[in-house]
Amino acid sequence: MWRFPVPAVEASVPRTRHAVRDRLLAQGMTGVRHQELVDDLLLIVSELVGNAVKHAAKLSPEVTTELSVREGWVRIAVEDGDPYRPKALESDTGRTGGRGLLLVKSVTLQAGGMCDVECTGEGGKVIWASLPVPAEPGN
Repeated sequence: MWRFPVPAVEASVPRTRHAVRDRLLAQGMTGVRHQELVDDLLLIVSELVGNAVKHAAKLSPEVTTELSVREGWVRIAVEDGDPYRPKALESDTGRTGGRGLLLVKSVTLQAGGMCDVECTGEGGKVIWASLPVPAEPGN
């Protein structure tokens, strides 16, 4: 498992996205077969780290992203020290913001994956998404 802790500041969003992209490419997720998966994971990590920076920074000066690839799945998780467990807003609300978790959920489910929010042992939370790795052509 790869871990990437960053300060809970806005500059950490693109920094984390680039680090995750580089890690995925280093693990062989290159080419057309992996492009949609990589794009989905980068969108998810941008939303989750952005949400953590925006909403949890007062209680969590650090945000940690974890990435693991095993047995045909990629799991991306973002952990912060704020105990509040967000819920995905419905798409028909009149609010202009607050749909990041709904987007994460939609992208994850459309890719055939799963996501959830869990409490950590330290009193914070981790929001994770697992997406299937596309099979090799002919398998």
